[in-house]
Amino acid sequence: MLALTGVYHADGSLIGELRYWVGARLGRAHCSLCDITHGSVREKQAWRDRRDALGVPFDAVHLDERTAAQRAASQGRTPCVLAETRDGVEVLLGPAQLEACAGDPQALAQAIRGALAARPT
Repeated sequence: MLALTGVYHADGSLIGELRYWVGARLGRAHCSLCDITHGSVREKQAWRDRRDALGVPFDAVHLDERTAAQRAASQGRTPCVLAETRDGVEVLLGPAQLEACAGDPQALAQAIRGALAARPT
């Protein structure tokens, strides 16, 4: 495993961030990965601690920040966590698996570890 990338279900531009923030408050926008990694304004310390303990680099991107390979792997399947390997990019955890974490950074870390352990070597 070379790296993991979380893909938020929102654009990262100022307008995209504002649109998501307002939409989330009005119940029109939802990103379960955002719920796990961020509080109302900034990244959760609990998530930073869990991320740093994964033992694999983890980065996060917005829809408009994805590489071509990330876009191809995640199109229509966001939010998600992508596994970037020597063979390419694939979805490690999809939207339903992130939703099942219910906003809990520890649950996401456990889901990542479980999914990594289940991958063929």
